[in-house]
Amino acid sequence: MTRRGLLAALGTAAIAKPSIAQVQVRVPHLAYFGLGAEGSETSTTSGLRAGLGELGYHEGHDIIIEYGYADGSQEKLKKLAAAVIAERPDLILAPGSIVTKVIKELTTTIPVVSTTGDPVGSGLVASLARPGGNITGLAIAVGPEIAEKWIELIAEIAPGASPIAVLANAKNPVTLAQLERIRIAAKHLSLTVTVFPYQGGADFSAALAAIERAQAQALIPDTDPLTTSKRQSIIAFAAEHRLPAVYGLRDFVDAGGLVSYGASIFDVWRRAATYVDRILKGVRPADLPIEQPTKFDLVVNLKTAAEQGITIPPLILARADQVIE
Repeated sequence: MTRRGLLAALGTAAIAKPSIAQVQVRVPHLAYFGLGAEGSETSTTSGLRAGLGELGYHEGHDIIIEYGYADGSQEKLKKLAAAVIAERPDLILAPGSIVTKVIKELTTTIPVVSTTGDPVGSGLVASLARPGGNITGLAIAVGPEIAEKWIELIAEIAPGASPIAVLANAKNPVTLAQLERIRIAAKHLSLTVTVFPYQGGADFSAALAAIERAQAQALIPDTDPLTTSKRQSIIAFAAEHRLPAVYGLRDFVDAGGLVSYGASIFDVWRRAATYVDRILKGVRPADLPIEQPTKFDLVVNLKTAAEQGITIPPLILARADQVIE
């Protein structure tokens, strides 16, 4: 079976671009792998394109990017990545720890620009200053302590809400570190937290059903790429049960979620374009320090608040970087 045939069989949504063999050597060929479904990473891809455009790259002309999506399946991701990597793209774009780990297992030579929660703690790089190997990029979180902010926001929006449900991909090591900080913060605020883990798309619906049975009064989903790919279902669930929900990514709020606080994914991937540029110009990934985010957004969706009958405290509105009305 040809690579194109394999991509079609996997049901991926690769943009129709010339194959590597058809592309002249002077035009770099990049491969982008998403764990979720096509369209689930809009801030990522739009930020990347914006950054590349600022650097003079025009997709389809100066640079070729082939997009592949795994629809939440790590097995599909592995097959997809193996097929594309076999054709030796010039550079790989890997959003998230799970995707980056799969790529790391498949190649130690092709440069990888990655964004992960904790690249050192996840064992992906040697250090932030000198990552070593073929992987570099940006860290999305400054540390698991950001999860404490999510609990604090819940406490302000819904004082006394208990239990607070945390929806988490149990396979993500970054999430595990965040869960510990959530438990500590909740204890200090005299709040009860219940974690509802899932390990893939197959048991995602079961986790939501368990949250409903537990009669949770608030919701915090993790920032795992698989969770992000399910954001429409999560937002609909929160709306149906009128749950105050705080998210770590603004993509949720743009799609109708209530409140988000976290690194600007658009800005992170806009910055990732500079890594692409430097690597294509000959800099080794091993010598490119991993950046940490500098821009964090607090975003509030007042339309969603009104629909769910939730009053957002004035102090949160005053601190918000953006209010959607």
